Amino acid sequence: MKKIILLILLTGIVLQGFNQNLSAAKQEPKSLEKSRNKKDSLSVKLEALETAKADTTLSLKIGNRNLNVLESLEGPKVTFVKADPEEEADERDEWLNQDNEDNQRHTHRNRFKGHWSGIEFGFNNYVGSDNSIVLPEEINYMTLHSGKSTNFTINFAQLSLGFSDHTGLVTGLGINWNNYKFDGNNNIVKGPNGVIEELDPGAPLEKSKLATIYMTVPLLFEFQIPVENHSLNIAFGGIGALKLDSHSKMVYQDGNKVKSHGDFSLNIARYGLTARAGYGNFQLYGTYYMKPLFQTGKSPAGYDLFPCELGIAFTFND
Repeated sequence: MKKIILLILLTGIVLQGFNQNLSAAKQEPKSLEKSRNKKDSLSVKLEALETAKADTTLSLKIGNRNLNVLESLEGPKVTFVKADPEEEADERDEWLNQDNEDNQRHTHRNRFKGHWSGIEFGFNNYVGSDNSIVLPEEINYMTLHSGKSTNFTINFAQLSLGFSDHTGLVTGLGINWNNYKFDGNNNIVKGPNGVIEELDPGAPLEKSKLATIYMTVPLLFEFQIPVENHSLNIAFGGIGALKLDSHSKMVYQDGNKVKSHGDFSLNIARYGLTARAGYGNFQLYGTYYMKPLFQTGKSPAGYDLFPCELGIAFTFND
């Protein structure tokens, strides 16, 4: 019988605690609603301790008050005590510190802005397995006019994830145009087995080139050193690319033009390393692709050629 009475008593006290919190919430201004919900949310904690064979102590915490019930042979004894102010302050400080840490992390992510979105212009070439731009005699027709072999890139999307105000990861999307202008009076063609061979144009050429278009996706780690109103920034990491189009073009000295679309046994996907450094919106960049330009077994005379780029960039986010 005593246990039933005690259970009814505890149930009534808990319900009363809920009603008091609900009434207080209705009366408080909306501007304080968030902080009050964090600070004064109702918590209930129940503990049972055996003090003797026939005695049981129940401790019930409702919000910021403690309810102690001693059930003994003489009957239940109830005490209602306000929680320790120091304990309340410790809990409030712990919540405030956690909230401040969350705000700081969110601020770092929002403040950090990498340097990727923008436009790039530079020169491209390729090197052999010995990292030399001087090609073997067997594929001399692949030699490029370095001063006219250019690349142009539009980096139209960027995502920055900050670790702090001045360090973080940067990724995005870009479209990269490459022009490989041949130095000789020739072009290339895809042979019967897909192997790249020399094409004799049959007449003097004004210019001749292989052109490619790739979509690029970087993953860079960038750190920045603030200087006055801008920053010195250095970024490095990996870059991947997916081929969208390719064609060859010949312009004869008499003005006639021949343009041929095809895959030219080029690798559809490629990957490499890239690095960037600059001040403010101005950057210098370099990229080296570790995947050969042409598919394995179909490169000119079996020689793998690895594309590389070097140039300047102007970003839009500083």
